[in-house]
Amino acid sequence: MAVVIRLARMGAKHEPKYRVTVADSRRYVTGKFLDILGTYIPSPKGNDKKIELDLAKVEEWIKKGAQPTDRVKHVIKLAQAK
Repeated sequence: MAVVIRLARMGAKHEPKYRVTVADSRRYVTGKFLDILGTYIPSPKGNDKKIELDLAKVEEWIKKGAQPTDRVKHVIKLAQAK
């Protein structure tokens, strides 16, 4: 089973909110997942991003072999910079 860390979109039109989830790569993006690692709320202007991410859980899943997507790698870097 290939496990990935990816974003699952939530929220309303023009107000995106994302969950950072761990899931089987063969599953639908917003479908069944293994774990929720946090949330990511980008702002339209790009200056007021809200990131709530459990970095310990992220590291644990990466050690177990989960592959983060490119966008999730970017979100992790933003969370570590705080």
